[in-house]
Amino acid sequence: MKFNLLGKISIILASLALLASCGTLPVYNVNNSPVLSMDEKPVSMKEVKSAILRSGIELGWVMRPISEGKIHATLLLRKHSAEADITYDTKAYSITYVNSSGLKYSDGKIHKNYNGWVQNLDKRIRGKISGISLDRSYSITPFGVIVK
Repeated sequence: MKFNLLGKISIILASLALLASCGTLPVYNVNNSPVLSMDEKPVSMKEVKSAILRSGIELGWVMRPISEGKIHATLLLRKHSAEADITYDTKAYSITYVNSSGLKYSDGKIHKNYNGWVQNLDKRIRGKISGISLDRSYSITPFGVIVK
């Protein structure tokens, strides 16, 4: 009877250890995602910077411009923190992991939630950049939309 109980406990502990390691994946970085507006007209550095800053802020990231073409992004959620650098120009942008706390980072792997946060940020940035042409054409005021 004791052997059977010890065997079950061993299996449970091994399963828990396996499950704990399954929560990490390779770090997701965005590399040279193209800057494309819907009207296919060139975009300015100011427009790209604004799209990136607004995207991060809307998703709860603290966005801190470091220099022309570089923004440091920090996300604080409960006991977790994540930091990434966003580099950009008028042709492409990249999001690169910098540091984290509470996300089990080790040997290029991190908790899957980090990857989801970066993927959401990437999608939001792509949406804002593609909408730059709309920002050029329309102005939203408290009184409605004004066509420029």
